[in-house]
Amino acid sequence: MASGKKSREARRAAAAKPPPVQSKGGTRARQASPKVLGGVAGVLLLIVLAVVLAVVLTGGKSSGVPKNVPAVGSVKNGLPGAAEVQALYKGIPQKGLVLGSPFAPVTMVEYIDLQCPICQEFETSVMPDVIPKYVRTGKVKVEVRPWSILGTDSTRGQAAMLAAAEQNKGFNYAQVLYDNQGTEDTGWLNDSMVTQAAASIPGLKVPQLLVQRKSAAVKKQASDVAAEAQADQVQGTPTVFVGKTGSKPTQVALQSGSDEQTLVQAIKAALQ
Repeated sequence: MASGKKSREARRAAAAKPPPVQSKGGTRARQASPKVLGGVAGVLLLIVLAVVLAVVLTGGKSSGVPKNVPAVGSVKNGLPGAAEVQALYKGIPQKGLVLGSPFAPVTMVEYIDLQCPICQEFETSVMPDVIPKYVRTGKVKVEVRPWSILGTDSTRGQAAMLAAAEQNKGFNYAQVLYDNQGTEDTGWLNDSMVTQAAASIPGLKVPQLLVQRKSAAVKKQASDVAAEAQADQVQGTPTVFVGKTGSKPTQVALQSGSDEQTLVQAIKAALQ
């Protein structure tokens, strides 16, 4: 039996201890600070937005840009004729699919196909004379309508040129392709050629072109060109119209892809 003294000491010791913590409604879980939770939520939201934006911009697919593609084009390692193309167009106003001064008194509209051999003859033998004489001098502006009528290569080239036009380099792009054109509908205008041509044009953002050529905007432009060709009753390429700016142009009766004389006569008549 414990003594009374020891009992009193035990009671005093027990009284000095803090009362046990009693649970209300079960074990309480640890909780993070509201500020920490808010920060985490913000980071997650930014990640989600970045993923959604990437999906929207690429259509839910990979960018389609191969490795080792140059960021910007240059004539240094460009395709044959790249330097001449740069010299031909340098300094001439170019906006979208229009080349030359917006105030030019005469407008020339041309329908072309990027793998058409007659177009190639016209663009490499006639236009290099017409551009410095009439476009660079502010007398004529050229509206180009790239059309796809000869197969898969044409469609691929059309999309690439329209994408280059988004960077105001569409005429340069078409000229580089014409300078390096292969045999019609043999697969020469493949993705490699599309990339090489883009990489041959100073200032052109190559990865941007490779992505934009598959965009909804480019597809709509291609559809618009087809509708314009039908409205203008165009039967083939190259088809050229010339007239005073602001009026309906008249089709030029070209006799061949090298018929510069007939085109110049039409331009001079419109300038009068």
